Amino acid sequence: MCPNMNLNSNDMKKTILNLFAIIAGVIPSMAWNGEVTIETPNMQMILTAAEGQDLHMAYFGDKTATLQELLNAGDNLNFPALPAFGTVDMIHLPAIQVQHANGDQNLELSVESLEVRDEANAKTYVFTMQDKLLPLTVKVCYKAYQNVDIIETWTEISHQEKKAITLKQYDSGHLTIRKGNVWLTHLHGDWAAETTVTQEPLTSGLQVIRNSDGARNAHLDAPEIMLSLDGEPQENSGRTIGAALCWSGNFQLRINTTDKNYHHFYAGIDPQAAQYVLEPKQMFTTPHLALTYSDQGMSGASRNFHRWARTCGMLHRGMNVGDILLNSWEGLYFDINEERMIQMMDDISKLGGELFVMDDGWFGDKYQRNNDSSTLGDWVVDKKKLPNGLKALVDAARQRNIKFGIWIEPEAVNTKSELFEKHPEWALQTKGRELKLGRGGTQLVLDMTNPAVQDFAFKIVDDLLTQYPEIAYIKWDANASIQNVGSLHLPMAKQSNLYVDYHLGLLKVLQRIRAKYPEVVIQDCASGGGRANYGLLPYFDEFWVSDNTDALQRVYIQWGTSLFFPANAMAAHINHCPYWNTGGRVIPVKFRCDVAMSGRLGIELQPKDMTDEERQQVETCFKDYKELRPFVQTGDLYRLISPYQKKGVAALMYANPGSAVLFVYKTANYYNQPIPRIRLAGLNPNKTYTLTEKNVRIGQEPCKLSGKQFTGKFLMSVGIEVPLWEDYASRVFILN
Repeated sequence: MCPNMNLNSNDMKKTILNLFAIIAGVIPSMAWNGEVTIETPNMQMILTAAEGQDLHMAYFGDKTATLQELLNAGDNLNFPALPAFGTVDMIHLPAIQVQHANGDQNLELSVESLEVRDEANAKTYVFTMQDKLLPLTVKVCYKAYQNVDIIETWTEISHQEKKAITLKQYDSGHLTIRKGNVWLTHLHGDWAAETTVTQEPLTSGLQVIRNSDGARNAHLDAPEIMLSLDGEPQENSGRTIGAALCWSGNFQLRINTTDKNYHHFYAGIDPQAAQYVLEPKQMFTTPHLALTYSDQGMSGASRNFHRWARTCGMLHRGMNVGDILLNSWEGLYFDINEERMIQMMDDISKLGGELFVMDDGWFGDKYQRNNDSSTLGDWVVDKKKLPNGLKALVDAARQRNIKFGIWIEPEAVNTKSELFEKHPEWALQTKGRELKLGRGGTQLVLDMTNPAVQDFAFKIVDDLLTQYPEIAYIKWDANASIQNVGSLHLPMAKQSNLYVDYHLGLLKVLQRIRAKYPEVVIQDCASGGGRANYGLLPYFDEFWVSDNTDALQRVYIQWGTSLFFPANAMAAHINHCPYWNTGGRVIPVKFRCDVAMSGRLGIELQPKDMTDEERQQVETCFKDYKELRPFVQTGDLYRLISPYQKKGVAALMYANPGSAVLFVYKTANYYNQPIPRIRLAGLNPNKTYTLTEKNVRIGQEPCKLSGKQFTGKFLMSVGIEVPLWEDYASRVFILN
């Protein structure tokens, strides 16, 4: 067809460029009008726009709606998918705001084209929008997975202005939710008390959830939420929206509820002290925001996140299971030497474990690492503690038929270290200002915006794995927040880029490590669970979810973590008792084992100090866990009774086709206590299941339920009475 010769000069220019592109073999994106439906197996999103107008989101939910039905029902479909400052009604918040090179702060975005990309197990939709006045482009992207119910959304911002622009607000996504009896579930906590589940109804006004630690974003508030659309949240029923921001730095989640009929949810990087300076022709890509929907309650939304993590590359471990390990930290702290390391290897091997991890305290030459006040940055073996070096330990592990792992903290330095003496400029700081010192009174965060520091962090791992390729596991820690908000590497005009560029630099390091060492297992630790987020999980195999290993508190911590992260990403260790972190609380070893068995099982104590009962129970636990591990670590999670319901019991289960594992914990104890009947979920109602109790308490017989048979329908509709008599009682059953 001949070109339309009545085009104006801009249209003629576009036509000529398109013709050249076709000749070159590149098919340009074509102009788009109307609507598009973005689908996953069980949910959909409907977007609309007319050419020359803004992009609008009409619907997000299950696959029951059409645009015409929404219009017939009286829905307001006039909300921008990415509200821009200067064009949205000012009672609404903008999701994007820029200051142009000429000082203009307005954006008037209009859809230019839609590109659809078919990828492995996903389809990506890229809506290209242009500002109507200035040469600024915003691409709004949606990636719909075809094998799981997750849609990721993000933006790509670029411009051709003469000078740099400033991104003042740059959210990853925006969602409109119809008002009603909508409840918010989010995670709050602190060191040793992470992921406390907080639930509240949404009321009029602005709700903000944010984290400004700088280096770690899951202590205090976490970058994930759920929205229950049918009233108070239920685990296995009710319409539920889940959202997780895939970012490791400062974030801001906002829910703005006006007096009209809608809640507006926004998620992105926190712009406080982080207004990003963007040069011409530079592309800025916001973190991905993962969205899901389920009509099976919060557990249904959790299962969607877990499947996405395991099967779509968001969890480096994927569908693999983790080894049973002994970590030296709570057994020895810094008191490491070769004899003690080998003794602990003997113990974990005899118990039936598979991996030994040497924690903090193994390194230093000029400065010895005997506490947390020195030596970070000097990653050489302390020959006073380990006279035969790491080779002797690697060899000892191999001789005992177990694997060997090691602890590092690559992003930090102590002022008392050879590294700081040589490169004080590598620490985050502002020239002329007094340094604010962290852990141990000497700790600083290294400047990950600096390529030289990135090379140094990569070299720590590269040197270890090159010299000792048998190292199978690395515990990567991050024990400091960003207190000195300044970079000697970044120009003064771009100091506000620090909070973002730090994490982009960290990602570059992790990408290099994974490109060269894809097989090594790496744990993400940050003073416990400070970095449990989907921004880093693609490069790690698991999280250390808390430095608090008290089993009772871990019931709550692991419950909150499970809302968004699968069991094979959740390290859970058996601790020593009495336990200092909870005032000397003493919990039976059986309960401690059963709680740890619901994640990636490990042990965090000095084995030679165990009683005979503890040793026998742990051996039984390890043996039984190897049978249960595939179901626990890769099965579908059903949370049955929440500890937050204050019923004195917590119950959860993991189900795979034909089999399941049930965990029941008694969380309170008092006279005449009613124990609720446990109704199961996720079973085939037409199948008959045999219950077998596992990890039976030493000296006791299996309970009366063990060996009994029930139909799936009975177990789900009527349920079972689980014997929980004594304080800290617990039971684990496999169902086949």
